[in-house]
Amino acid sequence: MGSSASIKQQVPETEWQARVDLAAAYRLVAHFGWDDLVFTHISARVPGEDGHFLINPYGWLFDEITASSLVKIDLQGRKVMDSPNPINPAGFTIHSAIHAARHDAHCVMHTHSLNGVAVSAQKGGVLPISQQSTLVLASLAYHDYEGIALNEDEKPRLVGDLGDKIFLMLRNHGLLTVGATPADAFLAMYVFEAACMIQVRAQAGGGELIPVNPKIVAGVQAAAAAVTKGLGGALAWPGLLRRLDRLDPSFRD
Repeated sequence: MGSSASIKQQVPETEWQARVDLAAAYRLVAHFGWDDLVFTHISARVPGEDGHFLINPYGWLFDEITASSLVKIDLQGRKVMDSPNPINPAGFTIHSAIHAARHDAHCVMHTHSLNGVAVSAQKGGVLPISQQSTLVLASLAYHDYEGIALNEDEKPRLVGDLGDKIFLMLRNHGLLTVGATPADAFLAMYVFEAACMIQVRAQAGGGELIPVNPKIVAGVQAAAAAVTKGLGGALAWPGLLRRLDRLDPSFRD
C-alpha cells in the first residue's frame, strides 16, 4: 500500500500530467485536512480519451496516492487499463453523472469535511458573511440528501440541481466542486471550505452576524458570470505543487 510501479512510459504525456495533477489534488486535500479516511473521491477526465477517467485506488489514504496508482475507468466504473489496484464503482456514481452531463467538468472533487457537512446541515446553507462566501454564492447549488447509497435514478436530480454551477452543497452530506482542471476544482474547494469554516466559527462566537450587502453579492455574481466560469486555479497551483514537493514529492511517482 502506498506505492505502485511507475506507468509513466505506458501513457501519453498529456495523461501523465493529468495523473500528476490529480495525485497532487488528493495529497492537498489530505494536507488541508478535508479527507475522510479512504472515502470520497476526486475524478478527472483523461485528456484526449472521451469517456475515460482517473480515480483513486479504493482503500488508499489520500496522502498515499501517486500518479501511477490512479486507476483509469469508463463512465460505468469499469477499468479500461490494467491496474493492480481496486476501485469503488459505487463511489463513482456522483462523479459519472456530472462528467456525463457537464463536458466542462473535467475534474469533480467531493469532500466530507467537518465544516462543509456542518453548514450543509443548516437550513440557511452558505450565509453571505465573508468575502469567501460571496465567491461561493456567485455559483452555488444545493442537492437534498437521498441516503448513503446513490441510486441511478438520483443522477438526473443531482445533475439538474447542479445545473451550470461550480459549487454544489450536498445537504447533510458534504461539498462538491467542478473545474476544467484539478487546479480549478481544488481552488474552488479551498474557497468553499473556507466559507464554511468561517461561518461555523462566526456562529460559534454567539454574536450577531453582519451580512454582506446584497448589492455586493449580486455584483460578485455578475462579475463571475461575465469574466470566467472558474476561479483561476492555475495561479495558485505551481506554488501548491512546490509545497507538496517540499513535503513529499512521491505523488509524482
